[in-house]
Amino acid sequence: MKFISWNVNGLRACVKKGFFDFFHEIDADFFCVQETKLQEDQIQLDLEGYYQYWNYAKKKGYSGTAIFTKHQPQSVFYGIGIEEHDQEGRTITLEYESFYLVNVYTPNSQNELARLPYRLQWEQDFRHYLTELNSKKPVILCGDLNVAHQAIDLKNPKTNQKNAGFTKEEREEMSQLLSSGFIDSFRYFFPQKENCYSWWSYRANARSKNVGWRIDYFIVSTKLKDQLKSAAIYPEILGSDHCPVSLTLTLN
Repeated sequence: MKFISWNVNGLRACVKKGFFDFFHEIDADFFCVQETKLQEDQIQLDLEGYYQYWNYAKKKGYSGTAIFTKHQPQSVFYGIGIEEHDQEGRTITLEYESFYLVNVYTPNSQNELARLPYRLQWEQDFRHYLTELNSKKPVILCGDLNVAHQAIDLKNPKTNQKNAGFTKEEREEMSQLLSSGFIDSFRYFFPQKENCYSWWSYRANARSKNVGWRIDYFIVSTKLKDQLKSAAIYPEILGSDHCPVSLTLTLN
């Protein structure tokens, strides 16, 4: 099965910039998007053959997630069951017979790390949510995790150590998640591959120079390690300041 994740940074804008071209070409079983920036009824997508699941932020034009899938789930859950975290449309969980799929848009720590304390609380609560799911059946987590885990995952690690997305605290939270029974699927296949990024600033021609960060992931239960087939990043796909990432695996 093929899974796609893409922070579209405004789905209505991305639709005007080639979203459907990529969507139909890639023909994924599961297509997860983050930062839809939508309220209900602000867009109608004709995606024949796909079920659609949406989680909207209460704040207009902000955050939001969606999953488009060919496979009807057994159950759907929006949020992680903590009111403080469930106001911004950041997570959708689909349950299937042999796995959970979780789509997430992790809160950004913001300029001058204004939201870092909240971010760290989110990380702890979200990790608890994932480990609880993982105790029942394997988990496939995808989305914009808003962290470059290692120095290899961004172009300029030395100058970003105190910036949102590459603080010691955020990186340690990612390490703790991975040590809780999960795998970074891209690094599983490409442990030393450099210059592989999924987000570029709109400033200073960062994308054309490939001055980027890898902050979009597929994180999977270690139980699924033997079923992993491939992982990829699609930097040539425009339409957002992020590009899509993918995972292909065999599910029993």
